[in-house]
Amino acid sequence: MRFIHSLGFAISGIKQFILREANFRIQLIIALFVTVMGIYFQFSKIEWIVILICVALVLCLEMMNSAIEKLCDLVHPGLHATIKLIKDIAAGAVLIAAFISFICGLIIFFPHILKLF
Repeated sequence: MRFIHSLGFAISGIKQFILREANFRIQLIIALFVTVMGIYFQFSKIEWIVILICVALVLCLEMMNSAIEKLCDLVHPGLHATIKLIKDIAAGAVLIAAFISFICGLIIFFPHILKLF
């Protein structure tokens, strides 16, 4: 029963995050587009694994980044050099994951796109 309650809290957190964070909604649209294109191009199992890991990594890090930012704002609402550094590092983690995911996407999609021509 505790697992069901925990699952409910997690689902509620995801719903609230989708409603409140525009960047996350954009990332979800990109993930949906990538998924549709993967179905169209009939990705191999390995390609799907890489794509799914990349999508999950970016989405999860975006959620963690926002959670860290909200916690920092709660702990220290004003400007503070260390809080800024913490927020910048968390945002940097999302950027690195997004950049590497983009590169993986290029590596996977490029040969499929070339076949169209």
